[in-house]
Amino acid sequence: MSLSWIWSRALLTDRRILWLLFVCNLIGTVYGYYWYGGQLIDIWDTHPAWQIVFVPDSPTGSLFFTLALLGLLFPPSSRLMRGVKHLIEALAVVTSVKYGVWAISIIVWDAALGQPIEGLSWMLIASHGIMAVEALLYVRFFTLGTLWLIPAAIWTFANDTMDYTYGIYPYLSLQHMERLNQVRNFTFALTAASVLAAWIAVRAAGRGARSANR
Repeated sequence: MSLSWIWSRALLTDRRILWLLFVCNLIGTVYGYYWYGGQLIDIWDTHPAWQIVFVPDSPTGSLFFTLALLGLLFPPSSRLMRGVKHLIEALAVVTSVKYGVWAISIIVWDAALGQPIEGLSWMLIASHGIMAVEALLYVRFFTLGTLWLIPAAIWTFANDTMDYTYGIYPYLSLQHMERLNQVRNFTFALTAASVLAAWIAVRAAGRGARSANR
């Protein structure tokens, strides 16, 4: 058996694999929102209610990817729902790459500042790495065109803006709180890099702006 079979269309679009990924990502999404539970309660109690949607970053990226998998399992037939599917796919790719890489980077950055990487941190590195990899791996099976990356970019940059304007970014270590401007700049730069990575992946899959109408 060739190693290329591991990332072949036959394997990755097998409904059993898709269902397995759907369940795993759904569980991870639920756990992610649970992880943010304390911060969600705090923001709800101390900030305007509309800001709550911008608090959980990684779980929302995971949610988009989970819904994108559902779109592969049950492709929509109407033009409207295909448009919704394309938007979710774009959000899934951009946010999964962005927040997957962001979480790993912050943990490694903490380690460079003297914060030890413990067992839970290794779990977060593995899970967020999978987030980024699976999003790029499944781009070729999605049907979004490059134009759908525009609203995904707007959403992600808006999320960054809300985080660092109203102080609703994920909890950070004391070392990173002392370097908040650097964290903010890195976060915005990573969003731009994630949009670029998504654009390259969509183009590499052979789809341009016209694919948005499929």
